[in-house]
Amino acid sequence: MITPPSPRGSERPDGSSVQIGALVPLTRPGWVEAGRHLLAGLELAVREVNDAGGIFGRPLELVVRDTAADPQRAAAAVDELARLGVAALAGEYHSVVARAAAARADALGLPFLCSSAVLDALTEQPTEWVARLAPAQSHGWQIYADFLLSAGHSRIAVAAEPSVYWASGTRILRDHLAPRGGTVIELDMRALAPAAVCDELVDHRATALLLLVGHPEPAVPIVKSVRRDQRLAGIMIGAPAGQPEFAEWATLLGDDGTAIPFLRYLPERLSPLGARVETALCERLAEAPSFVAFEGYDTVAVLADVLRSHGPDRARTAESWPRVAVESTRGQIRFSRTPGISVWQWAWTPVQVVDRDPAEPDRFRILHAG
Repeated sequence: MITPPSPRGSERPDGSSVQIGALVPLTRPGWVEAGRHLLAGLELAVREVNDAGGIFGRPLELVVRDTAADPQRAAAAVDELARLGVAALAGEYHSVVARAAAARADALGLPFLCSSAVLDALTEQPTEWVARLAPAQSHGWQIYADFLLSAGHSRIAVAAEPSVYWASGTRILRDHLAPRGGTVIELDMRALAPAAVCDELVDHRATALLLLVGHPEPAVPIVKSVRRDQRLAGIMIGAPAGQPEFAEWATLLGDDGTAIPFLRYLPERLSPLGARVETALCERLAEAPSFVAFEGYDTVAVLADVLRSHGPDRARTAESWPRVAVESTRGQIRFSRTPGISVWQWAWTPVQVVDRDPAEPDRFRILHAG
């Protein structure tokens, strides 16, 4: 497991730092670029907490573990971090991985503030130990479905790989669209090559194709195949999971990667705090920060507030979720019990449907908000 150096100024030779375990995908097959942005946000917030005096004068320290998008590896990391005495867990991007981490944290009595994963059923049973910043998948993907209908799309194909996350997304779309006259056509990417997807889209008369697949493979080859098929010149490609958010998408696809709507969790205008953090993240990343970087920053902001109020006691941290009220980069964070959601949930972070502007691929256009 990779353990990057802790942020400067967060170590003490006497071991008196307050430690937070950070779960981040930093190697393949994890979404490495998302992991890099998540870690940048976590580290920036830790540095600012320490510059402001830490936790009761003790420095805050990240203990980072690479999950590599592997649920078993994540569960083992939770066990290790619990033994090391971390006060809480933070992070994780991949929903299936976060679910494994949340189950283990719940079993061990270790508070876990999940930054980015959206799967509704993050734990099988309701738990007091886990809270989440990202919106539940059912909330965000229903907003995406409303966008599809408003844009005139009622025959929607999904190119899907086998995964609890992708299956959940397909079900949410179908359940939301069907009563409104929409049809969801499922294309099993275990059986289809990217070029064969084009024939299926023509046969089914689909007007939109959603990529419910991994990045860069097979998402990038699918986009290239569809863009080059003259029969599909009018089809919309969408990626609700957010693949086009990151610079690698634009690098690999160029103009082909524009006009592909996806979900991101940012307000239309950042608060003064958000604008300041955006500038700092730009410097740290040497590129524009994604919403995932803001999720990382806000995660530490919440945990630092809780730790300042109650100290690094795990049970008291878990008990404090319903009393959190933190001004974050994207609005005031409060946690509540939301129907159908098994963890403490921020309901809701701002949700946007955006795409890359064909005229200026580094600029994002807001197409819909919910």
